[in-house]
Amino acid sequence: MQLDTIQKIKDLAAPLAESNNLFVVDVEVKTGGGLAEVWVYLDGEERGVNLDECANISRELGFLMEAHEIFENKYRLNVSSPGLSRPLVDKRQYKKNEGRTAKVKFKKDEEYSKVRGSIVGITEEGITLADDDGNNIQVLFDEIMEAKIVPTI
Repeated sequence: MQLDTIQKIKDLAAPLAESNNLFVVDVEVKTGGGLAEVWVYLDGEERGVNLDECANISRELGFLMEAHEIFENKYRLNVSSPGLSRPLVDKRQYKKNEGRTAKVKFKKDEEYSKVRGSIVGITEEGITLADDDGNNIQVLFDEIMEAKIVPTI
């Protein structure tokens, strides 16, 4: 049931996001304590998401979720950008992070590896990272287990 609910929410949120030149990165539904908590994460291909966009999409999405009776009981809806602590899960997130440092865990030929480097190239198939030694490492999207941007201060 939860996967169906998540997919329904994604289907309702996607056109709202697209009308703001954004896309749905992920939807999480957390249950416990009798109140479902819904997190909808949005991002833009070449820009971030602002608070007004989140608020507007939250209002519209809440209305649609009520109209489609997604939940029988009360729930809390949160619409947000993914933030730096969340992994990159959509190919479209990589373009705006080109030039930034990332930590990537990947599986190639049944072997797990980790690399830290600057994202220096993006194709339809994967990314190229330049590590601290100046080596370029190509990783296919299908091989990536987790990729996170390393915050710089």
